[in-house]
Amino acid sequence: MPLDTLDRSPPPFFKQGPSALSRLVFFSALALFLMVADARFHLVQPLRAAIATVLYPAQWLALQPVQLAHSFTAYLTDLKTAHKTEEAARQKLATQSLRAAQVEQLTLENTRLRALLGLQGRVQTPSQAAQVLYDATDPYSRRVVIDKGQLQGVVEGSPVMDESGVLGQITRVYPFVSEITLLIDRDQAIPVLNVRTGARSVAYGDPSPNGGLMELRYMSANEDVKEGDLLTTSGVDGVYPPGLPVARVMKVERRSDSSFARIPCQPLASLQGVLHVMVLEPVTPQPRVAAASAPVAAKAAEATASSVPAASKPATSVPVSSAAARAASAPVSRTRRAASRTAGARP
Repeated sequence: MPLDTLDRSPPPFFKQGPSALSRLVFFSALALFLMVADARFHLVQPLRAAIATVLYPAQWLALQPVQLAHSFTAYLTDLKTAHKTEEAARQKLATQSLRAAQVEQLTLENTRLRALLGLQGRVQTPSQAAQVLYDATDPYSRRVVIDKGQLQGVVEGSPVMDESGVLGQITRVYPFVSEITLLIDRDQAIPVLNVRTGARSVAYGDPSPNGGLMELRYMSANEDVKEGDLLTTSGVDGVYPPGLPVARVMKVERRSDSSFARIPCQPLASLQGVLHVMVLEPVTPQPRVAAASAPVAAKAAEATASSVPAASKPATSVPVSSAAARAASAPVSRTRRAASRTAGARP
């Protein structure tokens, strides 16, 4: 048989198309493009929201056995501690009744003073209750998930608190659930006010993985800060209402080799094992309140550091929080006004 009549093309089984290296390069470039596009332009956010909506029933079903086991364990524990809990509740009720009577008297006096000064009375911030479902799966962040989302009117950037104080801030909203970034997260910052002295500063989350504290940064060593000082929200960022309890100063470490003091603070909210929270509406509603809160706090920290005399500043530059670098798109005018008010309140 002549060789020219033979079919030299390979059978279909051995036709593999592009090489393995070509496909590896193509899909690697595609993955890199999708990551950059999502980080810059948030192109995958609708897909992420759709997936979260689809997986919500499965998550709810998976949580039912855990919630039943937790309810049964809590029931057995409550039977053993019922008498102690009742006695503590009675004492707390008596203390709260005394404080309520004092608050009513102070409120009446405050109303009269505001009427004399022609000031407008403060309006209570609208809020709604929510239940914590579970902790976020990210081991490098301190977040929890609640059972309220866009359908219940929750917006990104809303402050969250429990019965003791500020808990954190809404940083991601889905149709049925929302994520709360706790105050002890390393990327979280909140402008605070020292109730005793009236000085404004910025409290940051603990950068250590297992830390559960906060820290007042860029405070000079001769600053009037004492152990036990109560810190509340200052309200200069336009997100947190003023006067909400945040933390209490644990100790003040003044070192001779640094012009700044190290001031760790203990949050007042129950950051571990919290079950029910209150979601407040931001003081200044805007589309990206959460993105604007971080740069306001960072600019306020820079203004606080710049107010220290030049002779007391160290030779090295002061580090800026990483939250400020990621929020460059926040409104500049609000940031400058908040920073100027924070710097003007310091001596």
